[in-house]
Amino acid sequence: MLRNHPATFLLAARAVRDIGDGFVSVLLPIYLLALGFTPLEVGVIATASLLGSALLTICVGFLGARYDHRQILLAGASLMIATGVTFAVVHEYALLLVIAFVGTINPSAGSVSVFVPLEHAVLTREIPARERTGMFARYSLVGAFAAAVGGLAAAVPDLLGPIGLDRLGGIRAMFVVYALLGLLGGLLYAQVPRRSAPDANAMAALGPSRHIVFKLAALFSLDAFAGGFVVQSLLALWLFERFGLSLSEAGVFFFWSGVLSALSFPVAAWLSRRIGLINTMVFTHIPSSIALMLAALAPTLSLALAFLLVRAALSQMDVPTRSSYVMAVVTEAERAAAASFTSVPRSLAASVGPALAGALFAASFRASPLLICGALKIVYDLLLLMQFRRLKPPEEC
Repeated sequence: MLRNHPATFLLAARAVRDIGDGFVSVLLPIYLLALGFTPLEVGVIATASLLGSALLTICVGFLGARYDHRQILLAGASLMIATGVTFAVVHEYALLLVIAFVGTINPSAGSVSVFVPLEHAVLTREIPARERTGMFARYSLVGAFAAAVGGLAAAVPDLLGPIGLDRLGGIRAMFVVYALLGLLGGLLYAQVPRRSAPDANAMAALGPSRHIVFKLAALFSLDAFAGGFVVQSLLALWLFERFGLSLSEAGVFFFWSGVLSALSFPVAAWLSRRIGLINTMVFTHIPSSIALMLAALAPTLSLALAFLLVRAALSQMDVPTRSSYVMAVVTEAERAAAASFTSVPRSLAASVGPALAGALFAASFRASPLLICGALKIVYDLLLLMQFRRLKPPEEC
């Protein structure tokens, strides 16, 4: 791939913002608890951030039909800068709740982001169809490695003690770093070429594939709702409260968890060429959910971390395959709309889980969110297999 290819800049921008999401998702609960808020209030802020992301993505779906994708990506980068700066200086819960809702804070350290549908649309536009699954695997690989580095960077506040900066001050400094990463991401998005003529009829692009997209969106929403119970911020909170995991240990764990997830993406692309996209999604996802449920019941930290690492190695293999499948089963004219219509319900559904999980944490049912997440995800996988095992992308026919 040429260095000045648009996909190169998108991959670099994905890496930059996922580094920020990686450390923010770990630091967010620690920061909020240090400010004196309860686990329930932490869950509510996580829900607000996911709900706000969903509504922003809805706006992107409408604006993307009328404005150049590069312009919207630059606006998103500007919002990321503002979010980092304001989180670093604001202490009041109500204000933090508003900032979480309107900003880009991502407690999931994953693909729940206003940037993702736009990046999918641009990548699909710029990459030949035969390279689609491989490109989405690389896109996910870059994001996962970047999130892993970000998770490791979550330990930085503890390392700043010897120079006289306490943990709270160190976390605020990391939010400033988050803002600087938003600035760097904006510089990279500025290199993406403009669309020659935005399609005024884009909002009507869901035609022959409308039924398929809506059904996929409903199933993906169930998966996202389940995942909302164990977003990375709440998983970190569970480890902190259940086993007394330190911030440095959490950073190391989430780094290796991210590395395993990243390494799974090229494996997913390889496996999908042999057993198909849907089979790859389902038969890697179910074991990962079982591992999560076993982690919830583990009596020791080492056993819980082992099960969570197994989950990390399997749970994200459906990410590039899911993106590739959506792009493959709709017509070319529908791809941008399909990316938005399958992302928005996911974000909305994911926004509900953290508040419910926070309430369960507050009621001392700490294992329940992990068990609920695993059970619902298994139901989703079985429904996906039943509904779509016969609808194959062109390369599998």
